[in-house]
Amino acid sequence: MKISVIGTGYVGLVTGVCFAEVGNQVLCIDNDPEKLASLKAGQVPIYEPGLEPLFERNVREGRLQFSDSLTEAVAFSEIIFLALPTPPMEDGSADLQYVLKVAGEIAGLMKEYRIIVNKSTVPVGTADKVSELMSKNTLVAFDVASNPEFLREGVAVEDFMKPDRVVVGTSSDRVRTVMERLYKPFTMSGNPVVFMDERSSELTKYAANALLATKITFMNEVANLCERVGANVDLVRRGVGTDTRIGSRFLFAGVGYGGSCFPKDVQALHFTAAQNGYNFEILASVMDVNTRQKQRLTQKVQAFFGDNLSGKRFALWGIAFKPNTDDIREAPSLTVIQELNAAGATVVAFDPEAMASLRKYHPDLKVELADNPYDALKDADALLIVTEWNEFRTPEFQRIREGLKAPIIFDGRNLYEPFHLEEQGFYYESIGRPTVDGRDK
Repeated sequence: MKISVIGTGYVGLVTGVCFAEVGNQVLCIDNDPEKLASLKAGQVPIYEPGLEPLFERNVREGRLQFSDSLTEAVAFSEIIFLALPTPPMEDGSADLQYVLKVAGEIAGLMKEYRIIVNKSTVPVGTADKVSELMSKNTLVAFDVASNPEFLREGVAVEDFMKPDRVVVGTSSDRVRTVMERLYKPFTMSGNPVVFMDERSSELTKYAANALLATKITFMNEVANLCERVGANVDLVRRGVGTDTRIGSRFLFAGVGYGGSCFPKDVQALHFTAAQNGYNFEILASVMDVNTRQKQRLTQKVQAFFGDNLSGKRFALWGIAFKPNTDDIREAPSLTVIQELNAAGATVVAFDPEAMASLRKYHPDLKVELADNPYDALKDADALLIVTEWNEFRTPEFQRIREGLKAPIIFDGRNLYEPFHLEEQGFYYESIGRPTVDGRDK
């Protein structure tokens, strides 16, 4: 099949590469000259495990091409995926200007039937808006469908190639037939393509992300209570997660969620509810708790060292909002760095992939960057762990002790067993678990 993907951001590029991988001819469109030049030169502009070899193979074999011409895209394919940004506005609503602008331009360029598929995360009713706008700009037949993505950064290629399910919102039998054929290579193991109306499909994406954000937030609240009552959130998590009605995923306590999806999707769903006269109270609580949870690590540091951190220096491991990505959007690390700076402290950070993103998108943030995790420790008063990269899970604790002024660790991701750290001679404070102090040992 011939497919066009408009937008080569995270979703668009993964979508285009994976469709090409199963034999489709894919044309990806972007209006950013610098990004387009990189793509045509064979450079993948995002860090995503497993994406680069697929990208290289499909470019080499001629199935994956790049252009800035929307005219070319409309002429090229029957199916046009919109993978455009829908950033949050100040009131929490999703900004649809890019989706609607491109949809209108596509309508004016069509010469024959096309299927327009919203891959972007969009509010309920967007398919209707796109259809209405396109109808004003063309007399050519078309259909608009909703096909939300459920890609987790860090495992996005696996999620696309082996999806739990594919959700398609359409009222057209023609679209249903085409989409069944398109997704058949990805659902051979029996995972379903779930067809529904467009509005239900649009809401499904928001509901899924909001529910996952709620699970994370609930366990963070449980962790905070554990600290008050002397319980261990790791043990509570295991006890709760073995209940098949609940499941074990998204139950890890920490310093809050971030990224490009959960924060904006929770906000957007809350806004949609308010627009329709419904007070979605649990989502308001989720947003409030997550904001406060990002402050927990700094609160622990100030409880130990005092509110005024002038003259203090802290090593910070992890900048990305999660491991296996260079994405720092809404990352808890940004809050930690800003609050430590505000209290007078110096921060030196290391991240395997996200340091370039930090410099690019937050050039004014006061933070030094280290060449490796152990260099960040030099003359630091404590180590703060914010992202659970695998390489941080089994470090050389003797090197940590030697690098720090004192053996003090504040762990925002619960990477280590407290009593093991006590045996190693550390003061170790984590989230929702007993604090231990082995410095006299």
